[in-house]
Amino acid sequence: MEVDVKEKNSGLEPAQLSELNARVQKESAFVDVLVKGMEQVIVGQKHLVESLLIGLLADGHVLLEGVPGLAKTLAIKTLGQLIDADYSRIQFTPDLLPADVIGTMIYSQKTEEFSIKQGPIFANLVLADEINRAPAKVQSALLEAMQERQVTIGEQTFKLPTPFLVMATQNPVEQEGTYPLPEAQVDRFMLKVVITYPQKEEEELVIRNNLNKVKPTVNAVLKPEAIINARKVVEDVYMSEKIEKYIVDIVFATRFPEEYGLEHLKEMISCGGSPRASINLALAARAHAFINRRGFVLPDDVRAVAMDVLRHRVALTYEAEANNLTSEEVVSEILNAVQVP
Repeated sequence: MEVDVKEKNSGLEPAQLSELNARVQKESAFVDVLVKGMEQVIVGQKHLVESLLIGLLADGHVLLEGVPGLAKTLAIKTLGQLIDADYSRIQFTPDLLPADVIGTMIYSQKTEEFSIKQGPIFANLVLADEINRAPAKVQSALLEAMQERQVTIGEQTFKLPTPFLVMATQNPVEQEGTYPLPEAQVDRFMLKVVITYPQKEEEELVIRNNLNKVKPTVNAVLKPEAIINARKVVEDVYMSEKIEKYIVDIVFATRFPEEYGLEHLKEMISCGGSPRASINLALAARAHAFINRRGFVLPDDVRAVAMDVLRHRVALTYEAEANNLTSEEVVSEILNAVQVP
C-alpha cells in the first residue's frame, strides 16, 4: 500500500515528525538484534517472535493457542536469555493451588515467625503452560497479578518486577479435563496468537539440528532497563485522529455490524469488543510501528495486529457455530468492510 506520509501525519510538523522518526530509529535498533538472536534458536515462527516483542513493548500479555511441540516454551525462554531477564515456567495442572503461583506464608519453628515465600509469578517473563488445565481459582490468581501488577500474600502486598510479561498457552485439541478460560479472563490478554505448523523446509532443518545435536545458545544482548526505555518511546509514537477513528470503527463493527454493511453478521455475533479492545488495538499498533522503525502509526499497523487483538474478544452465537463460522472469519470480514483512511 502506498502511503502519503504528509497526509497520514498532518497533525505533526515535518520537523517534529523527522525528529520522532530519528528517535525511533535509534531506540529500536535492538529489535533486529533480538530477532536475530531468536532466529538462532527458533526455526521459523516469525509471527510468534513478533507477537512476543509487541507484548513486551506494549506492556501486554500474550495467549498462545497451538498443539504441543511448536517451540512456545523455547521461544519465551530464549527471549528471557536475550534480555537478561528472570524467566519462570508454571505447569498448570488440576491440583495446582493459587499459592503455587503467587507464593505463600511459611511458619518457621526456629524463629517462631511466619516468612513470605514468593512464587514463580515473581519473574520478568512467566510461561503459564496449559493455563486451561488449572481450576478457576488458580486462573484468577494469575490473571489478577497480570492486571494489577502486584500480589498480596497474607497482609503484605508486593509489586511484580518490570518488565512483566505472561505468555499463557492452551491446547486447542485436547479438551478433556480442562477448565476453559471465561470471556472476562481471556479479555485480559492483549493478544491471542494461533501458532501453526512449520513449513516443510523449516521442519527438515529442525530434524537436522536435533539429529546433529545442534543446540544453539544465546547470550544477553540488552538489559531489562532497555525495554522500559523503549516503552517510553513507543508511548510517543504518533497516532493521528484518522487512525484513532479507524480503530474505533473496527471495534464498533464487532458490536453493530449492520452499520457497516454487514447485516448478515448481526445474528452471528453475541458480544463484540469492549473498550479494552480499542485500547489494546491502539497500543499494539504503536508497538508494531516501533518494530518497523517508524515514529507514526499507519492503517497497515492496525490491520497487522487486529486479528490477534480481536479474535478472542468476538463471541459468536450458537447459530454461527452451527454454520461453522469462526471469529477469525468475522474479523476478516470486518477488516475488509471498514473503510481504510
